[in-house]
Amino acid sequence: QVQLVESGGDLVQAGGSLRLSCAASGKMFRINNMGWYREAPGKQRELVASITSGGSMNYADSVQGRFTISRDNAKNAVYLQMNSLKPEDTAVYYCYADFLRDIYSTYVRRSWGQGTQVTVSS
Repeated sequence: QVQLVESGGDLVQAGGSLRLSCAASGKMFRINNMGWYREAPGKQRELVASITSGGSMNYADSVQGRFTISRDNAKNAVYLQMNSLKPEDTAVYYCYADFLRDIYSTYVRRSWGQGTQVTVSS
């Protein structure tokens, strides 16, 4: 199993910044895509940002220009720098990792972190 541990969630005022971190550990051969989803009360979980192993990034329109995703392949870690935060960014943020379990695997598995709360006050 691959475990993902997140950190960095907090209460912040509108306009402030936070940096979320997520580190993967456990049995795996290679991690492909990593990223972040968020889930606000009463809303569906939505993709915030993703990044490939080669560094190609994708963002939701609502965070484009404010959030930056990055990763450290040597540490099996992914980060989300969130600037100019808005009250509508309030949610539980979940990181994920798509990985191959071993060198013979052809099936890409996905593991999730436990979630970290981000609250933005107005």
